[in-house]
Amino acid sequence: MFNRLVYRVKVCYKNIHLNVLSERIEMKKDYYELLGVQKGASADEIKRAFRVKAKECHPDHHPGDKAAEQRFKEINEAYDVLKDPQKKAAYDQYGHAAFTSGMGGAGGAGFGGFDFSGTGFESIFEEMFSNFGGASRSRRNTQSAPVDMRYDLAISLEEAYAGLKKKIKVESYVPCEKCGGKGGKDTQTCGTCGGQGRVRQRQGFFVVETECPVCHGTGKSIKDPCSACQGVGRVRKTKELEVNIPKGVDSGVRMRLSGEGSVGMRGQKAGDLYVFLTVKKHAVFEREGDNLYCEMPIPMTIAALGGKVIVPTVDGHGAEVEIKAGTQTGAQIKIKGKGMPRLRSDVYGDLFVTLVVETPKNLTARQKELLKEFEAEGKNAQSAYTDFLNKVKDWWDAL
Repeated sequence: MFNRLVYRVKVCYKNIHLNVLSERIEMKKDYYELLGVQKGASADEIKRAFRVKAKECHPDHHPGDKAAEQRFKEINEAYDVLKDPQKKAAYDQYGHAAFTSGMGGAGGAGFGGFDFSGTGFESIFEEMFSNFGGASRSRRNTQSAPVDMRYDLAISLEEAYAGLKKKIKVESYVPCEKCGGKGGKDTQTCGTCGGQGRVRQRQGFFVVETECPVCHGTGKSIKDPCSACQGVGRVRKTKELEVNIPKGVDSGVRMRLSGEGSVGMRGQKAGDLYVFLTVKKHAVFEREGDNLYCEMPIPMTIAALGGKVIVPTVDGHGAEVEIKAGTQTGAQIKIKGKGMPRLRSDVYGDLFVTLVVETPKNLTARQKELLKEFEAEGKNAQSAYTDFLNKVKDWWDAL
């Protein structure tokens, strides 16, 4: 009879599990729709679409706008899946269920944070039923275990171009200096849990297993605990680290600093620190992959007569280019090798400069006089304007 009861509870839990997952999956937006691309889009098309969407709703452009911040997270989530061929194939076949356990998908945890593989309803159920019949179960002690940490770092486009060593300050748990991380002296097996690190408590019909409140899951107790750390073997401290950022990095790049996260209790090793990079918006250049783009106004006289101009470059040196006589607004100049360096490579992208012919304002009387003389004698020079007027005249005559 008891076994039938356990079976029914398991079936009930499974149904709740699947219903909750189904509802949350239905709420998630289509990744292709978020990026504004078709399902058969190429990797380059997906990348370009992501950059456009990310710029539109980047938190730097919408300070304090929670909706824009949420949309930015959704766009990053969509791109994280669609840029990876394996994840993309799984998503094309199963949709969001491909990354959520219990729905027939390929992964154990959903990208939206709905992971039921080891927490939530399932962990409660396992704690309630894992000990019936004398069965035991080893569980990771999440309070005393090492912890991976995240640090968000924003850098300028110039810093991303040149690469740099950046000092950051991180607050985390570090080994106690006084006791060397051991927690104190005279370590012995914990008398409360018998060295298991977990204790069982009967609550009516059920037996619940929890972390030992005395040894905090370590299975050891200390007769003479350290006065500096109260026996846990670790203390909170702000430490300064140096991050070596290579040239060519872009927003979304993640760097791992091994062993620089928080340490566990009583001599357990430290987790890792993950540094997430964001390249700030630039006043002059727009970045797309390894290439840079900018618009540059040029005087009407240089556009008409031709000449040389200095184009700004991200390295700060500038590049001299020749403007052809008769250049129109919208003409684009490509300067090879003046874009961004490719990550972990000696290859550089290109700089594309779109020219905008500037119409002069606040003319003097003499300048106006000269322009009127030009207008009187320059009809042949304005061929496009003349051709347009002729087309309009022929259209009117045909009415």
